[in-house]
Amino acid sequence: MVVAPGAVGELGILPLHMPLVSTLKIGELRLKTDKNTWSYFAIDGGYLEVREDNVTILADAAEFASKIDVGELTKTQQELKERLAGMKSSATEFSELSHALERVANRLRVAEKR
Repeated sequence: MVVAPGAVGELGILPLHMPLVSTLKIGELRLKTDKNTWSYFAIDGGYLEVREDNVTILADAAEFASKIDVGELTKTQQELKERLAGMKSSATEFSELSHALERVANRLRVAEKR
């Protein structure tokens, strides 16, 4: 089973699922193996395609939950929050910093799953 953060909601894909193409947003990707264990990944968006009995994920970035450095991300999160708080009026910079903060927060949430 694959559970992915679709652009309009969470997608659950089981064997023999109908063909599908979807965009993905920043979030948690979960994979369940035939041994009934789950693997967790933080992804930064991308695309998902289901064909026959295959699921293909093209993620902008992906990281195993077990490989996430929580200490470094916590420090990065604090730095981003400080930059946002002291920022002057730049819509582009605000958007970039907000997006970076969202990616960091997602990785921290996924890291808690390990």
